[in-house]
Amino acid sequence: MPNVYLVTGGAGFIGSNLVHLLLEQRADASVIVYDALTYAGNLDNLEAVIDGKRCHFVKGDIGDRELVAETFARHQPSVVFNLAAESHVDRSIDGPAAFVETNVVGTFEMLEAARDFVKTLDDERREAFRFLHVSTDEVYGSLGREGLFRETTPYAPNSPYSASKAAADHLVRAYHHTYGLPTLTTNCSNNYGPYQFPEKLIPVVILNALEGKPLPVYGDGSNVRDWIFVGDHCQALLEVAERGKPGQTYNVGAAEERTTLQVVHAVCDGLDELAPARDREATSKLGSYRELIEFVKDRPGHDLRYAIDAAKIHEEIGWRPAQSFAEGMLRTVKWYLDNQDWCRRIADGGYRRDRQGLER
Repeated sequence: MPNVYLVTGGAGFIGSNLVHLLLEQRADASVIVYDALTYAGNLDNLEAVIDGKRCHFVKGDIGDRELVAETFARHQPSVVFNLAAESHVDRSIDGPAAFVETNVVGTFEMLEAARDFVKTLDDERREAFRFLHVSTDEVYGSLGREGLFRETTPYAPNSPYSASKAAADHLVRAYHHTYGLPTLTTNCSNNYGPYQFPEKLIPVVILNALEGKPLPVYGDGSNVRDWIFVGDHCQALLEVAERGKPGQTYNVGAAEERTTLQVVHAVCDGLDELAPARDREATSKLGSYRELIEFVKDRPGHDLRYAIDAAKIHEEIGWRPAQSFAEGMLRTVKWYLDNQDWCRRIADGGYRRDRQGLER
Protein backbone atom coordinates (compact mmCIF):
# COMPACT_ATOMS: atom_id res chain seq x y z
CA MET A 1 0.00 0.00 0.00
CA PRO A 2 1.58 3.34 -1.04
CA ASN A 3 2.36 5.94 1.58
CA VAL A 4 0.19 9.01 1.96
CA TYR A 5 1.93 11.90 3.64
CA LEU A 6 -0.12 14.68 5.25
CA VAL A 7 1.99 17.84 5.62
CA THR A 8 0.38 20.60 7.69
CA GLY A 9 1.90 23.99 6.98
CA GLY A 10 2.95 22.48 3.66
CA ALA A 11 2.84 25.80 1.78
CA GLY A 12 5.29 27.43 4.17
CA PHE A 13 9.08 27.52 4.11
CA ILE A 14 10.10 24.17 5.59
CA GLY A 15 6.81 22.53 4.64
CA SER A 16 7.08 23.29 0.93
CA ASN A 17 10.69 22.09 0.85
CA LEU A 18 9.54 18.87 2.53
CA VAL A 19 6.73 18.40 0.00
CA HIS A 20 9.22 18.71 -2.89
CA LEU A 21 11.57 16.21 -1.23
CA LEU A 22 8.81 13.66 -0.57
CA LEU A 23 7.59 13.78 -4.16
CA GLU A 24 11.14 13.47 -5.49
CA GLN A 25 12.31 10.64 -3.22
CA ARG A 26 9.16 8.55 -2.75
CA ALA A 27 7.81 7.85 -6.23
CA ASP A 28 4.96 5.66 -4.99
CA ALA A 29 3.72 8.21 -2.44
CA SER A 30 1.15 10.97 -2.52
CA VAL A 31 1.26 14.17 -0.49
CA ILE A 32 -1.61 16.12 1.03
CA VAL A 33 -0.72 19.76 1.66
CA TYR A 34 -2.86 21.22 4.45
CA ASP A 35 -2.34 24.96 4.96
CA ALA A 36 -4.39 27.97 6.06
CA LEU A 37 -2.41 30.23 3.69
CA THR A 38 -1.77 32.91 6.27
CA TYR A 39 0.84 35.55 5.44
CA ALA A 40 3.75 33.05 5.31
CA GLY A 41 1.93 30.29 3.42
CA ASN A 42 2.31 30.63 -0.32
CA LEU A 43 1.06 28.27 -3.03
CA ASP A 44 3.67 29.76 -5.37
CA ASN A 45 6.09 27.52 -3.47
CA LEU A 46 4.25 24.48 -4.84
CA GLU A 47 2.89 25.62 -8.18
CA ALA A 48 4.90 23.02 -10.09
CA VAL A 49 3.75 20.02 -8.04
CA ILE A 50 0.13 20.43 -6.89
CA ASP A 51 -1.63 18.40 -9.56
CA GLY A 52 -4.58 16.73 -7.82
CA LYS A 53 -2.98 13.35 -8.49
CA ARG A 54 0.17 12.82 -6.42
CA CYS A 55 -0.11 16.15 -4.62
CA HIS A 56 -3.38 17.55 -3.28
CA PHE A 57 -4.09 20.83 -1.51
CA VAL A 58 -6.53 21.40 1.36
CA LYS A 59 -6.98 24.95 2.56
CA GLY A 60 -7.63 24.89 6.27
CA ASP A 61 -6.60 25.73 9.82
CA ILE A 62 -5.23 22.93 12.00
CA GLY A 63 -7.55 24.22 14.71
CA ASP A 64 -10.58 23.28 12.58
CA ARG A 65 -11.25 19.82 14.02
CA GLU A 66 -14.05 19.01 11.59
CA LEU A 67 -11.97 19.77 8.49
CA VAL A 68 -8.90 18.01 9.91
CA ALA A 69 -10.99 14.92 10.66
CA GLU A 70 -12.53 15.05 7.18
CA THR A 71 -9.04 15.29 5.66
CA PHE A 72 -7.87 12.24 7.62
CA ALA A 73 -10.94 10.26 6.60
CA ARG A 74 -10.78 11.19 2.93
CA HIS A 75 -7.04 10.84 2.30
CA GLN A 76 -6.11 8.13 4.83
CA PRO A 77 -2.57 9.35 5.64
CA SER A 78 0.05 6.92 6.88
CA VAL A 79 2.37 9.70 8.12
CA VAL A 80 1.53 13.16 9.45
CA PHE A 81 4.21 15.85 9.44
CA ASN A 82 2.89 18.63 11.68
CA LEU A 83 4.71 21.78 10.57
CA ALA A 84 1.81 24.25 10.77
CA ALA A 85 2.85 26.95 13.22
CA GLU A 86 3.32 30.60 13.90
CA SER A 87 7.10 30.73 13.91
CA HIS A 88 8.54 34.25 14.10
CA VAL A 89 9.84 35.30 17.52
CA ASP A 90 9.41 39.02 16.83
CA ARG A 91 5.76 38.56 15.87
CA SER A 92 5.18 36.57 19.06
CA ILE A 93 6.40 39.51 21.12
CA ASP A 94 3.89 41.85 19.47
CA GLY A 95 0.99 39.37 19.35
CA PRO A 96 1.33 36.18 21.42
CA ALA A 97 -2.34 35.15 21.18
CA ALA A 98 -2.02 33.81 17.63
CA PHE A 99 0.92 31.66 18.73
CA VAL A 100 -1.06 30.06 21.53
CA GLU A 101 -4.04 29.49 19.23
CA THR A 102 -2.11 27.87 16.39
CA ASN A 103 0.85 26.23 18.11
CA VAL A 104 -0.91 24.95 21.24
CA VAL A 105 -4.63 24.65 20.48
CA GLY A 106 -4.01 23.72 16.85
CA THR A 107 -1.60 20.95 17.81
CA PHE A 108 -4.14 19.67 20.34
CA GLU A 109 -6.81 19.49 17.65
CA MET A 110 -4.43 17.65 15.31
CA LEU A 111 -3.60 15.12 18.02
CA GLU A 112 -7.25 14.52 18.82
CA ALA A 113 -8.10 14.04 15.16
CA ALA A 114 -5.16 11.67 14.71
CA ARG A 115 -6.18 9.69 17.79
CA ASP A 116 -9.72 9.24 16.46
CA PHE A 117 -8.42 8.34 13.00
CA VAL A 118 -6.03 5.67 14.26
CA LYS A 119 -8.96 3.88 15.92
CA THR A 120 -10.44 3.30 12.46
CA LEU A 121 -7.35 1.53 11.09
CA ASP A 122 -6.68 -2.19 10.92
CA ASP A 123 -3.77 -3.58 12.93
CA GLU A 124 -1.21 -3.35 10.13
CA ARG A 125 -2.00 0.27 9.26
CA ARG A 126 -2.23 1.26 12.90
CA GLU A 127 1.21 -0.21 13.51
CA ALA A 128 2.66 1.75 10.56
CA PHE A 129 1.02 5.11 11.33
CA ARG A 130 3.28 7.96 12.52
CA PHE A 131 2.61 11.52 13.76
CA LEU A 132 5.80 13.59 13.52
CA HIS A 133 5.66 16.94 15.30
CA VAL A 134 8.24 19.44 14.06
CA SER A 135 9.56 21.76 16.77
CA THR A 136 12.49 24.02 17.55
CA ASP A 137 15.62 24.12 19.68
CA GLU A 138 14.32 27.37 21.16
CA VAL A 139 12.23 25.37 23.66
CA TYR A 140 15.43 24.69 25.59
CA GLY A 141 16.10 28.35 26.36
CA SER A 142 19.53 29.96 26.11
CA LEU A 143 22.99 28.45 26.36
CA GLY A 144 26.09 30.13 27.69
CA ARG A 145 29.30 30.27 25.68
CA GLU A 146 29.70 26.50 26.01
CA GLY A 147 27.50 23.40 26.04
CA LEU A 148 24.95 21.83 23.69
CA PHE A 149 21.22 21.13 23.73
CA ARG A 150 20.47 17.42 24.11
CA GLU A 151 17.15 15.63 24.07
CA THR A 152 17.39 15.47 27.87
CA THR A 153 17.95 19.23 28.30
CA PRO A 154 15.17 20.71 30.48
CA TYR A 155 12.77 23.03 28.71
CA ALA A 156 13.19 26.73 29.54
CA PRO A 157 11.52 28.79 26.77
CA ASN A 158 12.09 32.53 26.87
CA SER A 159 9.74 33.96 24.23
CA PRO A 160 6.01 33.56 23.61
CA TYR A 161 6.91 31.67 20.44
CA SER A 162 9.18 29.15 22.13
CA ALA A 163 6.77 28.79 25.07
CA SER A 164 3.94 27.89 22.69
CA LYS A 165 6.12 25.34 20.91
CA ALA A 166 7.19 23.86 24.26
CA ALA A 167 3.55 23.44 25.25
CA ALA A 168 2.84 21.67 21.97
CA ASP A 169 5.83 19.37 22.45
CA HIS A 170 4.52 18.35 25.87
CA LEU A 171 1.09 17.59 24.43
CA VAL A 172 2.64 15.40 21.74
CA ARG A 173 4.64 13.49 24.34
CA ALA A 174 1.57 13.08 26.56
CA TYR A 175 -0.54 11.69 23.71
CA HIS A 176 2.02 8.96 23.19
CA HIS A 177 2.35 8.04 26.84
CA THR A 178 -1.35 8.36 27.69
CA TYR A 179 -3.09 7.15 24.53
CA GLY A 180 -0.38 5.20 22.73
CA LEU A 181 -0.47 7.49 19.69
CA PRO A 182 2.75 6.77 17.73
CA THR A 183 4.21 10.26 17.90
CA LEU A 184 7.71 11.54 17.21
CA THR A 185 9.16 14.99 17.89
CA THR A 186 12.08 16.76 16.25
CA ASN A 187 13.72 19.88 17.65
CA CYS A 188 15.73 21.62 14.95
CA SER A 189 18.16 24.51 14.79
CA ASN A 190 17.80 27.58 12.55
CA ASN A 191 16.87 26.76 8.96
CA TYR A 192 17.81 28.69 5.83
CA GLY A 193 17.30 28.10 2.12
CA PRO A 194 14.75 28.54 -0.71
CA TYR A 195 11.21 29.80 -0.10
CA GLN A 196 11.90 31.36 3.32
CA PHE A 197 9.47 34.20 3.98
CA PRO A 198 11.35 37.52 4.09
CA GLU A 199 10.77 38.30 7.74
CA LYS A 200 13.70 36.10 8.79
CA LEU A 201 17.29 37.27 8.90
CA ILE A 202 18.80 35.80 5.74
CA PRO A 203 16.12 36.74 3.17
CA VAL A 204 15.77 40.19 4.76
CA VAL A 205 19.50 40.76 4.35
CA ILE A 206 19.52 39.50 0.76
CA LEU A 207 16.56 41.60 -0.38
CA ASN A 208 17.58 44.74 1.52
CA ALA A 209 21.12 44.49 0.15
CA LEU A 210 19.93 44.24 -3.45
CA GLU A 211 17.88 47.41 -2.91
CA GLY A 212 20.72 49.25 -1.18
CA LYS A 213 18.83 49.38 2.12
CA PRO A 214 20.37 49.01 5.60
CA LEU A 215 21.06 45.47 6.80
CA PRO A 216 19.74 45.36 10.38
CA VAL A 217 21.81 43.43 12.93
CA TYR A 218 20.32 43.13 16.42
CA GLY A 219 22.48 44.40 19.28
CA ASP A 220 26.16 43.83 18.59
CA GLY A 221 25.55 40.77 16.39
CA SER A 222 27.15 38.34 18.84
CA ASN A 223 24.14 36.05 19.39
CA VAL A 224 24.94 32.53 18.19
CA ARG A 225 22.75 30.03 16.36
CA ASP A 226 23.37 26.61 14.83
CA TRP A 227 22.39 26.85 11.15
CA ILE A 228 21.10 24.05 8.92
CA PHE A 229 20.20 24.04 5.23
CA VAL A 230 16.46 23.37 4.88
CA GLY A 231 16.97 20.43 2.53
CA ASP A 232 19.06 18.65 5.15
CA HIS A 233 16.37 19.26 7.77
CA CYS A 234 13.69 17.83 5.48
CA GLN A 235 15.79 14.75 4.82
CA ALA A 236 16.08 14.27 8.57
CA LEU A 237 12.30 14.53 8.96
CA LEU A 238 11.69 11.84 6.37
CA GLU A 239 14.25 9.51 7.93
CA VAL A 240 12.90 10.05 11.46
CA ALA A 241 9.36 9.31 10.22
CA GLU A 242 10.56 6.07 8.64
CA ARG A 243 13.06 4.84 11.26
CA GLY A 244 12.41 6.75 14.47
CA LYS A 245 11.06 5.06 17.57
CA PRO A 246 7.56 6.27 18.60
CA GLY A 247 7.58 8.37 21.73
CA GLN A 248 11.12 9.61 21.08
CA THR A 249 12.56 13.08 20.46
CA TYR A 250 15.40 13.71 18.01
CA ASN A 251 17.46 16.90 17.90
CA VAL A 252 18.39 17.98 14.37
CA GLY A 253 21.39 20.24 13.82
CA ALA A 254 24.33 20.69 11.48
CA ALA A 255 27.03 21.79 13.99
CA GLU A 256 27.38 25.05 12.06
CA GLU A 257 27.41 27.69 14.79
CA ARG A 258 27.62 31.28 13.61
CA THR A 259 27.06 34.66 15.21
CA THR A 260 24.43 36.87 13.62
CA LEU A 261 27.18 39.13 12.30
CA GLN A 262 29.01 36.16 10.75
CA VAL A 263 25.80 35.11 8.99
CA VAL A 264 25.24 38.60 7.62
CA HIS A 265 28.86 38.72 6.45
CA ALA A 266 28.38 35.36 4.69
CA VAL A 267 25.28 36.65 2.88
CA CYS A 268 27.11 39.82 1.83
CA ASP A 269 30.08 37.82 0.60
CA GLY A 270 27.80 35.55 -1.43
CA LEU A 271 26.13 38.57 -3.00
CA ASP A 272 29.53 40.18 -3.68
CA GLU A 273 30.46 37.02 -5.62
CA LEU A 274 27.21 36.46 -7.51
CA ALA A 275 25.80 39.99 -7.92
CA PRO A 276 28.55 42.56 -7.23
CA ALA A 277 27.26 45.78 -5.71
CA ARG A 278 29.08 47.93 -8.28
CA ASP A 279 27.07 46.29 -11.07
CA ARG A 280 23.69 47.24 -9.62
CA GLU A 281 22.15 50.70 -9.86
CA ALA A 282 20.98 50.79 -6.23
CA THR A 283 24.42 49.89 -4.87
CA SER A 284 26.84 51.10 -7.54
CA LYS A 285 28.80 53.27 -5.09
CA LEU A 286 29.51 50.41 -2.70
CA GLY A 287 32.64 48.29 -2.68
CA SER A 288 30.85 45.55 -0.74
CA TYR A 289 27.37 44.91 0.58
CA ARG A 290 28.94 44.76 4.05
CA GLU A 291 28.95 48.57 3.99
CA LEU A 292 25.15 48.47 4.45
CA ILE A 293 25.30 46.73 7.85
CA GLU A 294 23.56 48.72 10.58
CA PHE A 295 23.38 47.70 14.25
CA VAL A 296 19.90 48.21 15.70
CA LYS A 297 18.20 47.88 19.07
CA ASP A 298 18.27 44.30 20.30
CA ARG A 299 15.25 42.03 20.56
CA PRO A 300 13.69 41.92 24.06
CA GLY A 301 14.88 38.80 25.88
CA HIS A 302 17.18 37.81 23.02
CA ASP A 303 18.70 34.37 23.82
CA LEU A 304 22.49 34.37 23.68
CA ARG A 305 23.23 31.04 22.04
CA TYR A 306 21.64 27.85 20.71
CA ALA A 307 23.66 24.78 19.71
CA ILE A 308 22.52 21.22 19.01
CA ASP A 309 24.01 17.89 19.97
CA ALA A 310 22.75 15.69 17.12
CA ALA A 311 24.47 12.48 18.27
CA LYS A 312 21.18 10.63 18.82
CA ILE A 313 19.88 11.09 15.28
CA HIS A 314 23.32 10.23 13.90
CA GLU A 315 23.55 7.00 15.88
CA GLU A 316 19.94 5.78 15.86
CA ILE A 317 18.72 7.01 12.47
CA GLY A 318 21.95 7.35 10.49
CA TRP A 319 21.14 10.86 9.28
CA ARG A 320 23.86 13.48 8.81
CA PRO A 321 23.70 16.84 7.01
CA ALA A 322 25.01 16.87 3.46
CA GLN A 323 25.40 20.63 3.03
CA SER A 324 28.12 22.78 4.60
CA PHE A 325 27.17 26.28 5.71
CA ALA A 326 29.34 27.86 3.01
CA GLU A 327 27.81 25.74 0.24
CA GLY A 328 24.28 26.12 1.55
CA MET A 329 24.56 29.88 1.88
CA LEU A 330 25.80 30.29 -1.68
CA ARG A 331 22.92 28.10 -2.92
CA THR A 332 20.47 30.21 -0.92
CA VAL A 333 21.77 33.53 -2.22
CA LYS A 334 21.66 32.18 -5.78
CA TRP A 335 18.06 30.99 -5.31
CA TYR A 336 16.90 34.46 -4.22
CA LEU A 337 18.76 36.07 -7.11
CA ASP A 338 17.15 33.64 -9.55
CA ASN A 339 13.65 34.00 -8.05
CA GLN A 340 13.16 37.73 -7.68
CA ASP A 341 9.68 37.47 -9.21
CA TRP A 342 8.72 35.27 -6.22
CA CYS A 343 10.12 37.93 -3.90
CA ARG A 344 8.18 40.67 -5.66
CA ARG A 345 4.94 38.73 -5.34
CA ILE A 346 5.56 38.43 -1.60
CA ALA A 347 6.05 42.20 -1.43
CA ASP A 348 2.90 42.77 -3.48
CA GLY A 349 1.04 40.90 -0.73
CA GLY A 350 1.74 43.80 1.61
CA TYR A 351 4.82 42.65 3.55
CA ARG A 352 7.56 45.29 3.51
CA ARG A 353 10.19 43.76 5.84
CA ASP A 354 9.30 46.18 8.63
CA ARG A 355 10.88 45.64 12.05
CA GLN A 356 8.69 43.93 14.64
CA GLY A 357 9.07 42.70 18.19
CA LEU A 358 10.20 45.90 19.91
CA GLU A 359 7.32 46.07 22.37
CA ARG A 360 8.21 45.65 26.04
